[in-house]
Amino acid sequence: MSTLKYKLIGLTGGIGSGKTFVSNIFIKLGIPVFNADQEAKNIMHKSLDLKKKIEKAFGHEVYQNNQIQKKVLSKLVFNNKNKLELLNSLVHPYVLDRFNEWCLNNKSSIVIKESAILFESNTYKGCDKIICVNASEKNRISRVMKRDNVKKNHVKSIINSQMNQAQKIKKSDFIINNNDEDLILPQVISIINRIKSIN
Repeated sequence: MSTLKYKLIGLTGGIGSGKTFVSNIFIKLGIPVFNADQEAKNIMHKSLDLKKKIEKAFGHEVYQNNQIQKKVLSKLVFNNKNKLELLNSLVHPYVLDRFNEWCLNNKSSIVIKESAILFESNTYKGCDKIICVNASEKNRISRVMKRDNVKKNHVKSIINSQMNQAQKIKKSDFIINNNDEDLILPQVISIINRIKSIN
């Protein structure tokens, strides 16, 4: 539970569930969204300090010409829970610092933090409410294969490395079903109204 002047809402869901699609709807409705996953990627590209820590932990091959090699790193961590937790522990403090800076510049009464690993990183504990975006595994796999131009087995390995979707749903306050995108807007509006009514 946050003690800040705004309501902090966590937005999560497994890979390919449509978190960013849903986030964009919140943004269009005037609610600011901090994309923790995208910010993590940006920091891994830009922070020399973090780069040194990642290279020390995973080897110099994860960077080429100062650019993170996403596919190389993915292969190293998504089939190894310990390595994935190590990577998250290295990156998370930098993302948290950036998030705190971002919050200081926001005047909205509601802010959203989008993160695929909201529960795994324990950042859900700072949220007032949590939204989980849900979609069938078939749809999620299809979306990621098309988006990232990767094979089905690669997507399944990422899904298997993340918290089970049913667990995320159980731990969340609101669920947005994203198997039919035409039904997203009324779900989002309903959740916003319910959040606004919370004292």
